[in-house]
Amino acid sequence: MNHTFEITKAATFDAAHHLNVGPPEHRYRSLHGHSFRVEATVAGEMVPGEDWVADLGELEMALKDVAHELDHGLLNEKPGLENPTLERLCLYFRDRLSGRFPGLSKIEISRPTIGERCSLSI
Repeated sequence: MNHTFEITKAATFDAAHHLNVGPPEHRYRSLHGHSFRVEATVAGEMVPGEDWVADLGELEMALKDVAHELDHGLLNEKPGLENPTLERLCLYFRDRLSGRFPGLSKIEISRPTIGERCSLSI
């Protein structure tokens, strides 16, 4: 019998941004910062002989490497994040992790201090 498992690792980063939405005086257009939490989930069957879906240590390292790219920076300066919504951040992490983890099935970005989160099912 085959079983599908999901493994998840998380990382955090702090970054500034502004959004290009609404009228010129809209509060989102002002430069501001957030603490972000990102989770990456890999789904699949156990790899024969290894008895895991993927190496959690490798997933953690890869996730932290991408978070480090963004930490204490201005998100708008990163290609693909010119308008850095939570949705765009999910795509940013997906693009950087999916080649290394073919079973990548979900990315979740949250701003815990303000109770917001976005999930991308892959």
